[in-house]
Amino acid sequence: MSKILKIDKPSDYNAWVGQKDSHELISVIDYSDVSPVRHSLNNYGVYGLFLQGKEEHMDLVYGTGKYDYSAGTLICVAPGQLGGMEDNGEFVNLSGWVLLFHPDILQGTGLEKEIRDFSFFDYRINEALHMTDEEREIMIGLFRQIRNELRFPSDKMQNRILVGFINLLLRYAQRFYNRQFVSRTPLNNDILTRFEKLLKSYFEEEQQLKSGVPTVQYCSERLNMSPSYLSDVVKKITGEAANHYIKQFVIRLAKNRLVSGMNSSEVAYSLGFDYPQHFARTFKRLTGETPTQYCARRKSEKPKL
Repeated sequence: MSKILKIDKPSDYNAWVGQKDSHELISVIDYSDVSPVRHSLNNYGVYGLFLQGKEEHMDLVYGTGKYDYSAGTLICVAPGQLGGMEDNGEFVNLSGWVLLFHPDILQGTGLEKEIRDFSFFDYRINEALHMTDEEREIMIGLFRQIRNELRFPSDKMQNRILVGFINLLLRYAQRFYNRQFVSRTPLNNDILTRFEKLLKSYFEEEQQLKSGVPTVQYCSERLNMSPSYLSDVVKKITGEAANHYIKQFVIRLAKNRLVSGMNSSEVAYSLGFDYPQHFARTFKRLTGETPTQYCARRKSEKPKL
């Protein structure tokens, strides 16, 4: 059985690496201060930002997969996730930084709800943020400012200040991810091409008759990426979320089948919908008209001989 380190609070990881606690809900660790450290496979009950040192290169587990953790990248984890490398008794020298914070520090703040919008917490390790040297220095500067704040005596303003720094870190991470999506346009276009090809083959092989309309989860698994990363890439290229892109693809097929003479119920079942009513509602929501109205309009637009 795997040895798993439960990190229910920042102090659990502090104890593992040998750092003193400075706050019950947040911790900043400079690995150069605590190395060498033992490997650990972590079950997170906290949020974490791991900024890997530029020299490190290792294979880490994330969820049920094993991924290459490139040097200098930023990985973000959320409560309920599993990641790291199983403890084999080996001590390794690491550089880089770690920020861990418990969800309770966000209570009563705007970030308590907004943090759900940062989809990179659900990215896999092979989708980590690759920063420029300038971007990396900005992140390290913020890690240091949080660490410096934690050295002051606690007062009524401290948690607000700490949450402000966390918020700023996450905003910068989102900005840098947006830059990464743009700078990797050829790679992202390849993802979109593979996504479209997957959808075409799905319906050509009539998998929808057994499994229903394809989901983002299904497509992301076939493309070997997380659902949130696929959605973000597709949205960056097309302006649409992956789920909406799938629905638009299905509607294009539906229009072709309606024009060919199939009625609404036949089209619904042929595309994997459980109920014709569901298909009709989806069709109207995306096109502004019902399948019947669409067919009637197309007939009226046909030139008379």
